[in-house]
Amino acid sequence: MMPTPPRALTGGVALLERAVSYTLGNLMLVTDESMANPTPCREWDLRALLAHLDDALTALAEAAEFGRVSLEPAAPVPGDPAAAVRARAGELLGAWSGEPRDLVSLGGTSMTTGLIAGAGALEVAVHGWDVARACGHDRPLPPALAGEMLELSALFVTGADRPERFAAPIEVTGRATSGDRLLAFLGRRA
Repeated sequence: MMPTPPRALTGGVALLERAVSYTLGNLMLVTDESMANPTPCREWDLRALLAHLDDALTALAEAAEFGRVSLEPAAPVPGDPAAAVRARAGELLGAWSGEPRDLVSLGGTSMTTGLIAGAGALEVAVHGWDVARACGHDRPLPPALAGEMLELSALFVTGADRPERFAAPIEVTGRATSGDRLLAFLGRRA
């Protein structure tokens, strides 16, 4: 008998929608003055984080629309980066609202849409948290969303990703919330 996949993988699109919703709320905190603020992401200011988030949203929309993800970075959008990311998030939600594809090609490798949507949800929500922190606000990840992403995090972040893409995990107390545990796993202090 095959093990049951984590619920977050089978409900990946719904998880992605919730992650986008959380991040959209945090994007409302961005001001022109905050663009140069440091973020929890090493060596990135808020402007660089928003460019990365825009690129991730573009890739996720490509996955839904075309069944493939280009590994080439998207061209930067001129103007207000936060407004561009909000618009891109709307495009992403529209792209994923139809009947999802079974498989998506990522660099020549086929992956299920649940896997792509779950990875996207993790990326979008955690960077949404990063946005709030860079703007000087504490907006914890919603507990249910964080709990589902915590289930998936070990699938998407391995030792090979450290220290290049993620810092080393941080120890937390037994009373830590699911959001705090997720952030600690990704090398962030809540």
